[in-house]
Amino acid sequence: MTQLFDQPLKVVNAGLASFADNLRLAGGEVIHLAWQPPALGDIEAGLDLARLLRHPLVERANETAFARYLEAQPVLVDIVTASDAIGAMREGKRILHSGPPIAWEAMCGPVQGAVIGAILLEGWAADHDAAARLAASGDVALEPCHHYQAVGPMAGIISPSMPLFVVENRANGQRTYSNFNEGLGKVLRFGANSEEVLQRLRWMKATLAPALKAALRVSGEIELKPLMAQALHMGDEVHNRNSAATGLFIKRIVPALLGTDLPLSQIREVCAAIVGNDHFFLNLSMAACKAMMDAAANVPFSSMVTVMARNGVNFGIRLSGTGEQWFQAKANPVEGLFFPGYGVDDAAADLGDSAITETAGVGGFAMASSPAIVKFVGGTPADATANSRRMQSITLGGNPAFTLPALNFAPTAAGIDARKVVDRGILPVINTGIAHKKAGVGQIGAGITSAPMECFVAAIRALAETVQRQDGTAS
Repeated sequence: MTQLFDQPLKVVNAGLASFADNLRLAGGEVIHLAWQPPALGDIEAGLDLARLLRHPLVERANETAFARYLEAQPVLVDIVTASDAIGAMREGKRILHSGPPIAWEAMCGPVQGAVIGAILLEGWAADHDAAARLAASGDVALEPCHHYQAVGPMAGIISPSMPLFVVENRANGQRTYSNFNEGLGKVLRFGANSEEVLQRLRWMKATLAPALKAALRVSGEIELKPLMAQALHMGDEVHNRNSAATGLFIKRIVPALLGTDLPLSQIREVCAAIVGNDHFFLNLSMAACKAMMDAAANVPFSSMVTVMARNGVNFGIRLSGTGEQWFQAKANPVEGLFFPGYGVDDAAADLGDSAITETAGVGGFAMASSPAIVKFVGGTPADATANSRRMQSITLGGNPAFTLPALNFAPTAAGIDARKVVDRGILPVINTGIAHKKAGVGQIGAGITSAPMECFVAAIRALAETVQRQDGTAS
C-alpha cells in the first residue's frame, strides 16, 4: 500500500466533472467519463429499460422491422395533386404541416406564415388578415404530414392543389408523398407568403408539375435508392447537401423532358428551375426515406424509431412497436453557422420533417460521406466522421445499400433503437437548416442538433407497458 501511494496519481472519474477538476488541481492525471444515469435518472423508466433489454419479443420484432426497412425499394412513379393523392384532402379545408400535431395558436411564426400562404393559394381567404382569422377559427383542419404518409421540409406545408412527388415502395406497394422544393430565399416553407411566393407556387403547379409528369412517362419510374447511394459517394449526405443527387436526377429527367412534346419554352423554364436549385432532390430524398421507414412501422413490440419530426415548438418521435403514438418534448435549438447579421436570438427552434433522412440512416448519420457539409453546418471533417461513427452505438445495424467511402465503405448506421439511446445517453444527430423565428424572413443559417432525450424515455415507458401486458397474457 505504501508503494501504491508513492506512485503518480492516475484516476478515472465517472460522474460530476468537478471531481475531476479537483483531482487535476491536486496534480493528478484524470480521465473524465461523460456518464450519467440512463433515462435521465428516472428510476421507473430505468427499470422499464432493463426489462426491454434483450427481451425476446423486442429482439424478434426489431429483426422484422429492420429487415422490412432494408428490403424497401422506393421508386418515383408519378406527380399528382395532393387532393388526388390523399383522399382526406378532398374533405373540407385541410392543410398538412411538419412535425407532430400542434394547434394554430401554439405554432411558431414560420409555420403560421406558411399556413396563411397556403390558405391564400387555395383561395379560401381574400387577404392575409382574413386567412389568419380562418386558420384561428378552426374551420381549417391542421394536421401532420406524417398522418398521411407525407413529408415536407421546414414548415412542411401541403394544401389540396399542390403537386406532390409520388414514391412507391416496390417491396410492399405502399406510397409516400412530398411537396416540391421551392429553392432558397423567400419561400413558403420558411413562412413567406407574399404574392411573389404564391406566383412561384402557381407556376410549379401549372408548369413544373405537368412537365415532370410528362417526363416520367418517357423515362419510366426512377429508382431512388441507387441514386441516393451514388450521391453519397459523390459528397452528399442527401439532407443538407444534395448537389450530386440533384445532378444525377437532372441526368435522368432532362433527356426525358426533351423526349416529350412539350413546348421548348416550357422545357427551358423547368430545366432552369431544377438546375438553379441544388436542394431540388431533398424532397425526393425525404419521400424515399419515408417509404423506407413506413415499411418498418407497426411491428408490435419493436423499439425501432420510424419517425423523427419537428414543428418549430416540439420534437416528436414514433416507434414501430407503438404504432401511431407520438412522444414529444420541447424542440432543441440548432447550434451552427449563421448568415451575416443573424444569431441565436433570431432563430426558431428545430423545424421540419427532414429528420426522416436521419431516421433512415442518411443525413447527419452519413456526414462522413460529406466533409464539405461542415462549411455549411459548422465543425470539422473529423467531427462529421465522428458523428457517423457514434451513431453506430444506437442503431440496430447498417444499411449495405448506403456506404461511406471515408469509413472504408462501411454501411451507414441505421435503425435507431430507442433502448440504446436511453441506455447509452447518445442522441441521434441531425443536421438541419435554421429558420428565422419570424414568418417570411427565411433561412438564416444551418447547423447540428439532436432529438430531446425526453422523447425516447417516454417511448420506452410506453413500449414497456405493451410488452408487460403481453407477458402477463402469456403467463
